[in-house]
Amino acid sequence: MEQPVTVGPAGHGADRPLGAEPHVPQVPGATRDPETPQALADLVGEDLTARVTLDEQGTVTGWNPGAERLLGYSARQMTGRRAVDLLAEPIPARGGPPEFAGLARWSGDVALRHHDGRKLTVRVLAHHRAPGTGAPAWLLLSALTRRQPGPDLDESLVSWSFTQSPCCALALYDTRLRLRRANEGMQRAMALTEEEMLGLRVSEIVDDEAGARAERNMARVLHTGEPQYEENYLRAPGETREHAWSVFESALRDAEGTIRGVCISAHDTTEQFWARKRLQLIAEAGRRIGGTLDVRRTAEELTDVLVPVLADFVSVDLVVALDDIPEPPARVLPEDGPLLLRRAALRSVTPGAPEAAVAAGKVDAYPEGSAPYESLRAGRATLHEVTDPAFAAWLAYDPERTARIRAFGIHSVMTVPLVARGVTLGVAFLLRHRNPDPFRQDDLVLARELTARAAVSIDNARRYTRERATAVTLQRSLLPRRLPRQVAVDVASRYLPAGGHVGVGGDWFDVIPLSGARVALVVGDVVGHGLHASATMGRLRTAVRTLADIDLPCDELLTHLDDLVARLSMEAEDGEGGETSGDVGATCLYAVYDPVSRRCCFAGAGHPTPAVVSPDRRVELIDLPAAPPLGMGGLPHEATEVVLPEGSLLVLYTNGLIENRDQDPDVGVRRLRQALVRPAPSLDALCDGVLADLMPQRPADDVALLVARTRALDASQLATWAVPDDPSAVAQTRKDVVAQLERWGLSDAVFVTELVVSELVTNAIRHARPPIQLRLIHDGNTLICEVSDGGNTAPHLRRARAYDEGGRGLLLVAQLTGRWGTRQYATGKTIWAEQTLPLQ
Repeated sequence: MEQPVTVGPAGHGADRPLGAEPHVPQVPGATRDPETPQALADLVGEDLTARVTLDEQGTVTGWNPGAERLLGYSARQMTGRRAVDLLAEPIPARGGPPEFAGLARWSGDVALRHHDGRKLTVRVLAHHRAPGTGAPAWLLLSALTRRQPGPDLDESLVSWSFTQSPCCALALYDTRLRLRRANEGMQRAMALTEEEMLGLRVSEIVDDEAGARAERNMARVLHTGEPQYEENYLRAPGETREHAWSVFESALRDAEGTIRGVCISAHDTTEQFWARKRLQLIAEAGRRIGGTLDVRRTAEELTDVLVPVLADFVSVDLVVALDDIPEPPARVLPEDGPLLLRRAALRSVTPGAPEAAVAAGKVDAYPEGSAPYESLRAGRATLHEVTDPAFAAWLAYDPERTARIRAFGIHSVMTVPLVARGVTLGVAFLLRHRNPDPFRQDDLVLARELTARAAVSIDNARRYTRERATAVTLQRSLLPRRLPRQVAVDVASRYLPAGGHVGVGGDWFDVIPLSGARVALVVGDVVGHGLHASATMGRLRTAVRTLADIDLPCDELLTHLDDLVARLSMEAEDGEGGETSGDVGATCLYAVYDPVSRRCCFAGAGHPTPAVVSPDRRVELIDLPAAPPLGMGGLPHEATEVVLPEGSLLVLYTNGLIENRDQDPDVGVRRLRQALVRPAPSLDALCDGVLADLMPQRPADDVALLVARTRALDASQLATWAVPDDPSAVAQTRKDVVAQLERWGLSDAVFVTELVVSELVTNAIRHARPPIQLRLIHDGNTLICEVSDGGNTAPHLRRARAYDEGGRGLLLVAQLTGRWGTRQYATGKTIWAEQTLPLQ
């Protein structure tokens, strides 16, 4: 292959390499505005490159003066001809004929025939243009000037590029790792001249870990020949602030490949580093801020993210006016007087945050003209140097802050309003004292982005806290404030609202006194959380009390309650457009204990099994028939009855006690058994111990716990008579009752009791069926009179007319006793009346 030739017109230096002309200002067009097409054309010399365009068939469509200079053909002669006619010999192929149609670009040497018949070997660069652009299919280029041998301009350009490189700091070291050359960038970074560094090792020039690490990498380059790379973030001796550097150590080889030295090139990537850092910080903020619905914790999460990456000290101060009002005011700044801010959180690089003038939880007043006041007034983040006149004027009225600023060397301050959904919540303070760099505008943009995210989370937490407080207040108002007095059991209870963001649930418990000294114990759990669950819980608790008041058996009461929940589900579906029956549901456990017989009846609907602790500390779970939750319908509810020794503990609870996301219910039951076995001085202490053993710090669900110790009435507190089905038996019955009251020392109750017994026994003989039985129960300051018979017709009150001969007895009973009622059985009923006796 012939050597490439350089062809150029006279006056353009055909035998001189391109660029050997005098300096740039003498180049045509160099002094003109380079934005204009003509100035650029004059500057680059359009005719110094041969440019030819072809269509897809290889026909010449364009021929510039440079092509005419190269081959001697004019544009008029070549336009429309086939380019292949210019080939002096076929184009050499690398491994086979080139498939030009499938190439985007091709480069190689081509032998061409000059117009005068000479053969020229030309270096050609061909671009294959995409179809549909409107441009010719191929663009062929060949430079008319070549770099000629010689160290003059080329060597000068190499030298100038090394010393004057604006993009990186460069240093050259010999095989003893001694510095031989350093460019201007390296000299600026080290704050030393090349002469001052000449012959020194890098670890001697940079006396820190970064210098030692770079020297180890250089030694590795000499040993392996492989380039090394590292990143660091440090303040070079000649820099006023910390910079991020990407450092390459690479081998310098001679023509034979022998390593003759090492080159260090350090690229300042501070802007890219901080851009990545900001993105990482924003991503981290999204992950770390707002994980809880707690205002204080959310504020702390913001300070954790900002310190020490962006600031040396951060505080989050919230407007006090938002503390106790349901909705934020339209105007946060006061009409007159200072702005009151409560410090929700603070964090510092200094342990204990001694630079803080206000402690966490405390309120401080900020006058008009202060940095936070003016930041909230303007509604934008602000940057301050402590020497700024406005900032200094505020500090002049606050000697304590001034003293702390001087003591810790605080020099730069940012105030960033916390605004969410158009509501101003407070302001974040960011200070620098350990970091010598002042806050910059890009720091302000980052702080504004992070605080905006945090403000939304704080507002969510504030709204949730307010709604949760409302739900807790509603639920506690629906739960019994104090458990009623009764003789059947001693009771203690606990209600623990859920922690975190799940919201208040619908757990409830109740203790309901029943006739005959019996008591009903109830624990239930409504599906869901929030106000809706609390309201549904209140409706169900009221329904249970109403059904218990008419002395329904356990299984029948749950059946009626199941129907009620099903109706509530239908109402929810019809009224709220989209809720299904599953959205209103509940579980419930209902138990009735009789201290006379010591029998306890249980019935459940999808509820956790109750536990019974015997007097000798054995724990057993009551085996209840399986039943679906309330509102599901279908299977009937069945009751289970057990006899309990006096002093047994009944433990009723909701599923939040034994279930959570980290614990299987079986494990929870086992832990409950262990907690119940341990002795406790009181029922309250037992409840506290159970919660301490089983509950996490922030429970995921509400917990209701009810513990009852059973009592038994002594035989001396009971008196029972079988009454003959004969009206004459009434007189004898009255005598027997009076005698019993005398034995109990209840002479003051004789008149009322005699009248009640006479009325109830007479009604049973007259209107009911045998067998008839009378029972008196004396349990301290209560006297209960019960008359049972075999009839199913219950009496009812009515107003007797003037000429009626009867109908007044039951009315007298109702007026003379505290309460009265009827209990129905499958084989009869019991009419009872209860008197409250004066304390003995």
